[in-house]
Amino acid sequence: MFKTMTLALLFVLVLFGSEARAQRRDSVDWSAGGEFRKRIDRHTSTKAYRMLYIGTPLIVGGVIMQSYDADFRRLRNGYAPSFHQSYDDWLQYAPAGAMLALKACGVKGRSSWGRMLVSDAFSAGLMAIAVNSLKYTCRVMRPDGSTRNSFPSGHTATAFMTATMLHKEYGHRSPWYSIGGYAVATAIGVTRQLNNRHWMSDIMVGAGIGVLATEFGYFLADLIFKERGLNVYETFSVHDRYRHPSFLGFGIGMTTVPGTYIPYEGLRMQFHSGPTTGVQGAWFASPYWGVGGRLSCSNLRMEVNNVAQNDNFECASAYVGPYFSYPISLRWQVGSKLLGGYEFYKSCETHLGDLPARNGLALGTGLSTTYLATQNLGVRFAMDYDLAPSISRSSNKPLHKLTLGLEVCAVF
Repeated sequence: MFKTMTLALLFVLVLFGSEARAQRRDSVDWSAGGEFRKRIDRHTSTKAYRMLYIGTPLIVGGVIMQSYDADFRRLRNGYAPSFHQSYDDWLQYAPAGAMLALKACGVKGRSSWGRMLVSDAFSAGLMAIAVNSLKYTCRVMRPDGSTRNSFPSGHTATAFMTATMLHKEYGHRSPWYSIGGYAVATAIGVTRQLNNRHWMSDIMVGAGIGVLATEFGYFLADLIFKERGLNVYETFSVHDRYRHPSFLGFGIGMTTVPGTYIPYEGLRMQFHSGPTTGVQGAWFASPYWGVGGRLSCSNLRMEVNNVAQNDNFECASAYVGPYFSYPISLRWQVGSKLLGGYEFYKSCETHLGDLPARNGLALGTGLSTTYLATQNLGVRFAMDYDLAPSISRSSNKPLHKLTLGLEVCAVF
């Protein structure tokens, strides 16, 4: 099954990317930085690179995440086991509705009516073909056990497709069009898992397909229409490497807690790697520093005295503090942070007794690298380290948490 899904996804990536390399680069200012930065910018500013960079990590990450689907479902069951809402059935179309409303009200977008509708028709057709081909080829059972068409998520693919349409047409006018569209799409993906209708891998691959389908749909329309009906020739032209990198993002990752912990005498605890999800954002007053925060929750399987437990270690955290960034090129940034906050541990059961709920002050830091695929959309790869409170009041050993994560963020 895994091999079939991998081959099918590779076919989708080839389908979306095979023609993209013929496109021209954006008009960017190559005078910034030295020769090394210029080489980076020329490579990462090609049309093919930008078309594939957002969707491809989501799809590849989704395939990798299949091994952790049960862990993310356990995270959902730990925090929202009875969640059930139906707004995702109509909210997935909201970005497209906003795009059409703006066009009907006379707000000038990237394309004329005809060019926009053809671009969107190509995008919807490609998305439908990719999603349904995978659904009825892979036949993955939904987490609620209802049907074998879970992979990938059609709702999420539709939401990210319509959000990318809105971004393509109006993202150049204001970053908040893009931020609003992708916020809605992210909410749809989260809701699909909270409703117990999809695995995390379904959602990630669906999001990647939605983005890629729109990129390739607009690419095909550009080949047909050329300059006709095009109001904005370049929707992403970076001239200032030192822009303020304010962002708001949603991320997932895997958290590990190395070592052995002894909350009470005779009780030795060890933790397995587990899923983490959360939101993070920062407002930058300059290209180099800003203020922000992070909210996240994790779920870790545990062993007590080398015996696997039925219950899990669940924790949530809230951090605030300064963020730092340095632009190594026009589209690449590296960053770090120094945060303070609170960690909350839920009570959990072990075969040797219960551990009560616990909370306390914590410190956090981390390193990240961000690629700005478009003017208002970036992908962040992050490694975070948190020094959290001890598991029990009688223990003086803090919890050391290391998280590797992927984050899609709106940049403004």
